[in-house]
Amino acid sequence: MLTIDPGLVCWLIERIQEFHAQEDVAIHEEPEIPHDDWGLAGMASVAEYADDPAYQEIKSNIDELEPEQQVCLVALMWMGRGDFDDNEWQLAFAEAKSNWTSHTAEYLIATPLVSDYLAEGLSMMGYSCDDED
Repeated sequence: MLTIDPGLVCWLIERIQEFHAQEDVAIHEEPEIPHDDWGLAGMASVAEYADDPAYQEIKSNIDELEPEQQVCLVALMWMGRGDFDDNEWQLAFAEAKSNWTSHTAEYLIATPLVSDYLAEGLSMMGYSCDDED
């Protein structure tokens, strides 16, 4: 069961797509500096965009979420990426919860194709952004 409003996830998907589509934004496939903490790895790869208003909007909205809602976003992304099957929501959520970090926004924003993964994760859970107004 989702602990985050699917409409908010759809809003984030749209904003992240817009941010990633900017001409000067280049999200690297692999972090240049590997970290055990995936949030820190994400921070390193998006640090150069810290002054970008679109980046700031997305980051602040994710940072303002409760940790459990941030965990839900990561679990959705992992499911949509194919790390978990559609019947493994509880496992994906538990894994994301055990790896939660205060750098979730950076991790998500720095993930190439994150908007596609989130949309696919929502779909696997029975939701669609096409239904949103």
